[in-house]
Amino acid sequence: MTMCASPIVILFGGSFDPIHNGHLAVARYAFEHLGADRLVFIPARRSPLKTRGPSADGELRLAMIRLAIAGQEGFSVSDCELHRPEPSYTFDTIRHFRDQFGSAAQLIWLVGADMINDLDKWYRIEELMEMCRLCVMYRGGVERPRLERLVGVFGDARVRQLEADILQTPLVDASSSDIRSRLAAGQPVDALLPPQVLACIRQNGLYRTLGS
Repeated sequence: MTMCASPIVILFGGSFDPIHNGHLAVARYAFEHLGADRLVFIPARRSPLKTRGPSADGELRLAMIRLAIAGQEGFSVSDCELHRPEPSYTFDTIRHFRDQFGSAAQLIWLVGADMINDLDKWYRIEELMEMCRLCVMYRGGVERPRLERLVGVFGDARVRQLEADILQTPLVDASSSDIRSRLAAGQPVDALLPPQVLACIRQNGLYRTLGS
């Protein structure tokens, strides 16, 4: 793909434990809707707002993402968070990509609507919002997130920008936690995962128990 002078780069962070069809549907929708040149999946080592890390090893989650996005033009994956000490701070990741793509690039960080209530707890959030746009995603069929309470935290201008970047994504009934539970219980998950990802899970014996 030929990059324009000011590329639009979407950064999609998460545990991806495992990556599933819902992640891919959201990524494709955001890529097309926002007119992006690139979309980078960024598996986290461990979120600072979570007490436990992912079940699967970082290298295996990285491998599953590579399998899932093979052949998808404009999609790539970065291991930058896997090589930093825990926890994974979004600020440091965005700074990494700002250095990589330069000041002219438009960086967009995808944020799930369920994370909005904790936005004011993010590490160096004010500086983060200067470096990139935050695109708040919510599923179709779910009420649009309300951001009024954040005005007192971030100010009216920043909240207006957040409101403008709210993105309603396709409704895909899949979650990593549900898939892990189904796999541990021996239930079918073929409709929820790319075949190559499911093959990787089975080959490596992942998610066989709920405690894994």
